[in-house]
Amino acid sequence: MCRNIRVLHNFEPPATEDEVHAAAVQYVRKVSGTTHPSAANAEAFEAAVAAVAEATRVLLDSLVTKGPPRDREVEAAKAKARAADRYRPR
Repeated sequence: MCRNIRVLHNFEPPATEDEVHAAAVQYVRKVSGTTHPSAANAEAFEAAVAAVAEATRVLLDSLVTKGPPRDREVEAAKAKARAADRYRPR
């Protein structure tokens, strides 16, 4: 999985439209192999981002969970600790 795409499910407050759009952009960039499409491909790129964002929103709205909502600050601290461990000098 692309490291830049973050889990968006089961957070309080729920994922924002900006977070969903950012995840869609990262996914389309990964699949297309480009971060900045050419002018000839810009329309297709933006259409793909919109479609992926819509599918993501439908998915997030449809998912059901029994677990308590996660806290963004706690998850960010966990990610920071994992990164510190991963990139520490050996």
